[in-house]
Amino acid sequence: MLDYDEEAERYDVSRGGEPRAAAAAEGVLSLLPAGARSLLDVACGTGSVTRRLASGREGLRVTGVDRVTAMAEHAAARLPGAVVLADARRLPFRDEGFDAVSSVWLLHLVEDPAHARRIVAECARVLRPGGVHVTTVDKGASHNVGSDIDVVLAARPYRPAPDAPEVVESYARECGLVPAGEARFPGRGQGRSPRQAIADLRRGWFVTLPPGHPLADGFAARLAALPDQDRPRPDPVFTLRAFRKPLPGPLPDARRAG
Repeated sequence: MLDYDEEAERYDVSRGGEPRAAAAAEGVLSLLPAGARSLLDVACGTGSVTRRLASGREGLRVTGVDRVTAMAEHAAARLPGAVVLADARRLPFRDEGFDAVSSVWLLHLVEDPAHARRIVAECARVLRPGGVHVTTVDKGASHNVGSDIDVVLAARPYRPAPDAPEVVESYARECGLVPAGEARFPGRGQGRSPRQAIADLRRGWFVTLPPGHPLADGFAARLAALPDQDRPRPDPVFTLRAFRKPLPGPLPDARRAG
């Protein structure tokens, strides 16, 4: 896995910058209840999306949280007084304190299902009844746009996606959340060229082909043989899923009477 303390300085520019952040925030906001007034952005990273969430809807109070110090420092510079350094598995907030909770590009990084369950459970815990948890799903598949790069990379070792839609939905249902919608948004500026794909491979972005993997050089050579080495292929398209925390139902007559 990448060292996100080291990645913080170049994170935005290497991942589409402000255009991608704007698209992500627009997608999240499209799934929020009309009356939402508070939102917790879990794993807020550098705060590029978080800042746009805060400015994208009048009256919405946004708090960011990230466990990586360098990331949180960048986010705090963008949203002074609104960013907390903490682990998503142990959120330092009271029960039912937010109208909405978002987690963009997080669960694909969580290898241990127990940790992923804990993160979703924490998001559900701090969510008010009637509110929604919005999260990206199947991030790896989002980058498969049918390009010649994807044809080459299709042969790499298989790993089940830790953020597959059905897996994330199962975690949400375990916490009492129910599906409440879906949205998609483009990863603007993230279309890879073959040369960029090779650089990403060398840096360890493809988790099933980490640096030093015996197959990595072969994939790099096949990518280097593709035409138009510096021409970006189409942008990825990311998927968001929303899960609602149901409002409590009416008590049975006997309990109300008692």
